[in-house]
Amino acid sequence: MTFPTTLAGDIELRVSTEQVPYRAALEEMTARNAAIAAGEARELIWLLEHPPVYTAGTSAAVAELLDPRFEVVEAGRGGRYTYHGPGQRIAYVLLDLRKRARDARGFVHGLEGWVIDTLRDFGVESFRSEGRIGIWTQDIDGREAKIGAIGVRIRKWVTMHGFAVNIRPDLAHFTGIVPCGIEEFGVTSLARLGHDIDFARWDAALLAHADSFLAALDRPCPPEKPA
Repeated sequence: MTFPTTLAGDIELRVSTEQVPYRAALEEMTARNAAIAAGEARELIWLLEHPPVYTAGTSAAVAELLDPRFEVVEAGRGGRYTYHGPGQRIAYVLLDLRKRARDARGFVHGLEGWVIDTLRDFGVESFRSEGRIGIWTQDIDGREAKIGAIGVRIRKWVTMHGFAVNIRPDLAHFTGIVPCGIEEFGVTSLARLGHDIDFARWDAALLAHADSFLAALDRPCPPEKPA
């Protein structure tokens, strides 16, 4: 399947067909973030897949690294430990919020909505959960489980990192960490839920919602509900 190389607003779309080592992606993403902030590069949405790796966010606690069987990389994003690996679709979203609502919470809310809308296309109802970052759904055992992780960093109002959705990863690889510091809930995937979907189908559905995601960033995030 062939995708356009440019999205609305002259945003570059890159779809990597080979696995990209995490450190290489982080280095390129960091450089591109700085170039966008300096007005020297276009914004970028990058869809890719990593070899197995555990990444540590700025709030990662060593006790939550249970079995470092894969390389561990400090990511510089918010959040705690996360696993990335084959069968998981990563979207790195590098956008200049100076052109939009300058709303960090709204950006995260928009990412969550983008994934939720895409999962619905495959018959998977997912949701946000107050106090738990990420995308959640009902697993095959009836319990809530995470199907998508969110982790972002914003430098000079330019975003980097993004989200990861479990299409068909080896879920046993998540047992080496406490994913995102949340012990009481598990992780799931589209494959575990009975959906045989390849990256091409996922990417096509995701990109069909890209315009709506981008339009949402022009509006401040809805106010939080009072406690």
